[in-house]
Amino acid sequence: MTIRKAISFVSMILIFILIPVSCAINPVTGKRELMLVTEQDEIALGKQSDEEIGQTYGFYEDAALSEYVNRIGQSLARNTQRPNVEYHFKVLDTSIINAFAVPGGYVYVTRGILAYLNDEAELAGVIGHELGHENARHIARQMSRQQLAQLGLNVGMAVSENLRKYAGLANLGASMLFLKFSRDDERQADDLGVEYGSKTGYDTYQMAAFFETLDRLSAGSSTGLPDWFSTHPNPVNRVASVKSKTAEWRQKLTRTQYAVNRNDYLNKVNGIVYGDDPRQGYVEGNAFYHPTMKFTFPIPSGWQVNNTPAQVQIVSEKQDAVILLAQDKATSISTAADQFIEDAKATVQSREKVKVNGFQAEKVVARVISDEDTLRTMSYFIAKGNAVYAFHGLTKWNQFSQYSAAFSKTMSGFKTLDDASKINVKPQLLVVKTATKAGSVGTTLRQLGTSDTDLEQRTILNGMRSTDNLTAGTLIKTIAK
Repeated sequence: MTIRKAISFVSMILIFILIPVSCAINPVTGKRELMLVTEQDEIALGKQSDEEIGQTYGFYEDAALSEYVNRIGQSLARNTQRPNVEYHFKVLDTSIINAFAVPGGYVYVTRGILAYLNDEAELAGVIGHELGHENARHIARQMSRQQLAQLGLNVGMAVSENLRKYAGLANLGASMLFLKFSRDDERQADDLGVEYGSKTGYDTYQMAAFFETLDRLSAGSSTGLPDWFSTHPNPVNRVASVKSKTAEWRQKLTRTQYAVNRNDYLNKVNGIVYGDDPRQGYVEGNAFYHPTMKFTFPIPSGWQVNNTPAQVQIVSEKQDAVILLAQDKATSISTAADQFIEDAKATVQSREKVKVNGFQAEKVVARVISDEDTLRTMSYFIAKGNAVYAFHGLTKWNQFSQYSAAFSKTMSGFKTLDDASKINVKPQLLVVKTATKAGSVGTTLRQLGTSDTDLEQRTILNGMRSTDNLTAGTLIKTIAK
């Protein structure tokens, strides 16, 4: 046994000694399993995570749509193995196509996934799937494993734990969005979603239809909040399995009719924001613009931008450096700089007052040491109006000279946005139209202004093929400004 393996082995023994190991009955299987997270822990964690997730990604401001999603979720929750849990169903304001649950009864769908659903039964299938993860305690089990393995959120580079916390890259709630289920967990969640949906009276064959839509979307990828296939690996024969389970539950139940409610659903999502909302900040060329807060700054060429309500994250091509921008809670630039130095346990190498395009600012270059590595950071704290904006450029100490120019150019390029054409931007909206006459999906979408370039994407948006036939009066989704 090598020294490294021996240390790991001893560490594992210590973890088992120091952490109370317990077994709990799984509410779905009825079997005992190793579980370090109690139900009381789940409830407390859920409340904390919900606050962090809301701060990080934001909730979609549409009361009617939120109430609709919650009503469907609550109806499904009554048919789960844990109906007494206080469940919460919420819509996140992000274009990423995903849905997820966190312990304690919190289930989230993104407006991105709502755009690609085409009826209430499909929505029930997605929510039922997440309730399956919740009731089978898949997330709590993963967290128990993480405690045993002492794992942390990997952001693509060695970053000190203190700096991760300060930067907001490893919030407890946000990090759970990146947990990846096993295919066995996914299959079980599918089965439970079919069970809950069927018992509630939904046509769960539509759940299989949405998985077919997801298959057509699976070639896409994104950074930041992960998409469906980043966290929900596709089990073998998923669609056939869902259809088989649906048939089994229909034999068990006495129902003769199962709801789809296509028009009801489409009318609820009519008018929601589609894609990224430029009013929350957007990239154009090599610059980032925030029309609401009225600022702009340059982006290093080739770097990837992930914009959330809480933070702008700009990652280098090699993922070995990152620039972060967030509005600081401090009331002055000096207080913000002091707090950063304290929180990051940073060794300051230089600190000076500077001006950034007319704004008062402080620039701090520092070193942060962790057990994993040593980072060198460049930070600008900029006062704009009553707000303090904090930039942080982070990389390993021996790569700082490679990235310092990019850090400096981005941070010192922060300035007021006064270009009306950049400020008066509007998001794309999902708009539901009515087919005025019978014809193919492709023909109808072209009549509604869809270009040949966008045709395939629009057919996926509607869960259809361009050659499918529509009858007059059929509702169909398109995109407009």
